[in-house]
Amino acid sequence: MVVGLGVIAIGILFLLDNLGIIEFDYAFQLWPVIFILAGILKYTQSTSSGGRAAGGIFIALGTVLLLKGLGFIYVSWRVLAPLLMIAAGLLVVFKSTRERKETVSGMLDKDAGQDSYVNLTALMGGIERRVYTQDFRGGEITSIMGGCELDLRQASMRGEAVLNVFTMWGGIEIKVPDDWTVSLEGTPLLGGFSEKTSAPRDNGKRLIIRGVALMGGVDVRN
Repeated sequence: MVVGLGVIAIGILFLLDNLGIIEFDYAFQLWPVIFILAGILKYTQSTSSGGRAAGGIFIALGTVLLLKGLGFIYVSWRVLAPLLMIAAGLLVVFKSTRERKETVSGMLDKDAGQDSYVNLTALMGGIERRVYTQDFRGGEITSIMGGCELDLRQASMRGEAVLNVFTMWGGIEIKVPDDWTVSLEGTPLLGGFSEKTSAPRDNGKRLIIRGVALMGGVDVRN
């Protein structure tokens, strides 16, 4: 829905430009809306506090860039670039601290093992994770200018699991067992989702992948 409204807004801008009501150069300054849309999707789809924090950062970043482009505020890139690095660092620290608190306080399902949920964040780097649990229940993957590889081929699940993903200028690769059905419900923004799995005979195990690919890619295969 959010992406659809964004596409409608862009179409209206092009229409107004063709009618001579606004200048295209002015409309081009609205490109940071992409970051705002990605942040809204990340915030609304995320199931963890760290994921919602990441969505909030993208919304704030898009808003600042939008106001800067429209001339409402002036922020030098010499100031903005270090602030972005600080925000990225705070996000990583917040996510790791929050994960430890959730584990200690038992916020996750008590019947689930430690590997039943995954929470991976790659920031300008790479992560490779292999999961062996026989009770996989989903999780969250975030990749920003980096890459994440999640190998679930030795894992199993009971019924259905949801995996939320977000990638920006990066890539996420997910390998699943042959007996899993994969359902992609992702939103590509100048990016893409790719599913290269064979359909199993039994649809009893279903992995739902939701999220956003912003100038990045998500690849699922078995």
